[in-house]
Amino acid sequence: MTDESNLTLEPNSVFLCDSGGQYPAGTTDITRTVWIGPGEPGAEVKARFTRVLKGHIALDRVLFPKGTAGSQLDILARHALWQAGLDYAHGTGHGVGSFLGVHEGPQRIAKSGGGQPGTEQALMPGMILSNEPGYYKAGEYGIRIENLVLVVPRAIPGAEGEFYGFETLTFAPIEKRLVDTALLTEEEKAWWNAYHARVNELIGPQLDGAAKTWLEEQCAPL
Repeated sequence: MTDESNLTLEPNSVFLCDSGGQYPAGTTDITRTVWIGPGEPGAEVKARFTRVLKGHIALDRVLFPKGTAGSQLDILARHALWQAGLDYAHGTGHGVGSFLGVHEGPQRIAKSGGGQPGTEQALMPGMILSNEPGYYKAGEYGIRIENLVLVVPRAIPGAEGEFYGFETLTFAPIEKRLVDTALLTEEEKAWWNAYHARVNELIGPQLDGAAKTWLEEQCAPL
């Protein structure tokens, strides 16, 4: 970054913040995209944010058989964007270590054949990855929603073989003002409401006053 590349936060604009830290319990990596008012976001940015959200939800909810590689799941995060002729130029998920590199292999979720190591690595229980689809309009704004997830075994009645899924590790509100609810299915709305109920359950008791009121407003059902 340079003084020339730095931008002033302006009213009625999108702000993307990718943050994290290293703690005794492990390493964190989170991205949230927020709307800076006081006005309301336009239809385009809401639609594109919501398509990123749909991809994030699809990847979070997936169940997959043992031996599945990250490259086989990448399309889930991009599908809603592709249907609108949009895409993003980075991987969807990277491995996360503890006190080592926040981008740590061997696991990765990205397009097959994109040259990123780890895309053909089978995902195994205990692996931690990011779930971070995005969209970037050159010269105007960027969107990304990132949580960390843990690969865990999933019991499916009648399943033939071992199946896995993701357990969400990151709990922070997602910007409600940027959501176009007309683009969400009932299942996606249910995911949103369940996720934010859990955010409020975990974080709410640690807050009071204005901060607690703000969190409750952000976590209210769609």
